[in-house]
Amino acid sequence: MKSLILALTASTAMVLPALAQEPIKEFNIGVLGGENAQDRMTANTCLQKYTEEALGVPVKIFTPADYDGVIQGLLGGSLDAALLGASGYAKIYLTNADAVEPVLVKANLDGSTTYYSIGFAKTDSGIKSLADMKGKSFGFGDPNSTSGYLIPLVEIPAEGYSMKPGEYFSDIKFTGGHEQTIIAVKNGDVDAGVTWADGQGDWADGYNSGALRKAADSGIIDMNQIVEIWKSKPIPEGPFVVRKALPADVKEKFTALLAGLGEKDKDCLYNVASGETAGFKPVTHDAYATVIDVRKAELAGQ
Repeated sequence: MKSLILALTASTAMVLPALAQEPIKEFNIGVLGGENAQDRMTANTCLQKYTEEALGVPVKIFTPADYDGVIQGLLGGSLDAALLGASGYAKIYLTNADAVEPVLVKANLDGSTTYYSIGFAKTDSGIKSLADMKGKSFGFGDPNSTSGYLIPLVEIPAEGYSMKPGEYFSDIKFTGGHEQTIIAVKNGDVDAGVTWADGQGDWADGYNSGALRKAADSGIIDMNQIVEIWKSKPIPEGPFVVRKALPADVKEKFTALLAGLGEKDKDCLYNVASGETAGFKPVTHDAYATVIDVRKAELAGQ
């Protein structure tokens, strides 16, 4: 019996090191499309620096040209974390439920964790609502964008306006991202477009946070030049996710860094969160159940 116990002890000692997760050698953060790559890189340089300090390994920021670049990076394991839209998270979950886990969500100044899909047109276009868009072109950011496509794809037809090109709108165009949609409307490449905003604060500022706020801050658009023509129902903010296979201590340190980013560096939080926010707070998979169902239906219909 004694020899058996010793044998089992020895075999267990050999197995445990093999099961232990090896320390990471680097950490890669993906940033969704929506504005040009250099601006995305600049906005997240502070997060790169703080993550290196927290984890003690080199950190790289990746800015793929489209949303799917980040999605595939997370699915393939080449990216370790990213701030996703709810639709992007839904696609990852439906592809591989064990790829990532949501840890935090951006909170608005009033504590809410929702935002809106905003339809807009040039002020001098004469377009004031979807009723004025018959026979006109509509710009959307990316097929994997929640506010930039998925929600309008569901809600606009429910209001009686077909999203099939040529049936009501003359054309449906994908611009490549939120910033590109704003520029396309400004330049007259499309008659109207859709982007995202928290819907709080003043229109003249681009609201408190979102693509309109970033565009207004950077001088891309004067908010007096555009008018809101449509607004969705509240949409759940997308999650900051981490790769599930990461060591537990890495996930904990990175999550703690994000949760305390506002106290550490308010300007960094402003850049990472695309405007004024109350910071990041905990979130779980359950918050995205409805969006996952919508995305599942959308994928099934393709």
